[in-house]
Amino acid sequence: MKNGLLIWNVVLSLLVGYLVITHFNSGKNKTATVKGKVGDSTAINGPFTMAYFEMDSVAANFELVKELKTELSTREESITAEMNNRTKALQQKYNFYQGKAQAGTLTQEQSDAASKEMKDMDEEMKNRKQQLDQEYNNYMMTKQNEIKSKIEAFIKEYNKTKNFSYVVSDDPGLFYFQDTAFNITKDVIRGLNEMYKPKKK
Repeated sequence: MKNGLLIWNVVLSLLVGYLVITHFNSGKNKTATVKGKVGDSTAINGPFTMAYFEMDSVAANFELVKELKTELSTREESITAEMNNRTKALQQKYNFYQGKAQAGTLTQEQSDAASKEMKDMDEEMKNRKQQLDQEYNNYMMTKQNEIKSKIEAFIKEYNKTKNFSYVVSDDPGLFYFQDTAFNITKDVIRGLNEMYKPKKK
């Protein structure tokens, strides 16, 4: 569970990478279509420009992402607390039966019943942990897809007036040179938060 936020950052980067690849592919298809239009010289001969935004800054400043991190942390704490309580209850039950066995007050029939009870409790605890983990992962994936969709929708709307050929996310170590004139991180963060704010109310 403690790795949840790290996994979230990695998966979010991969999702944005997917957006870039999708955009590249759709860009190629559009180029092929545009070349068939003889009179559209602006689209064919227009300047090639690429903008970028810093994914780590978006993840750190987009309110929806910050809320998700808080929600995931709360869920992790809840899961940990529940499993600790179950582990404690199992240990107490074991200590109880162990004490009776050492005192010689546990019959064979009672010992067999105690063993079965302990085994059932352990199995139930494992099943519950698996269920909680599955619910956690499903929730995280749903929210990640929601955030991915919001970023994609914003970039499409934003680029209607900017006309960049490509908009990519900058993950640390991905690019060796960047012209900061094409860094649209602030616009992306501001736009995403403005887009999210009305729904938040």
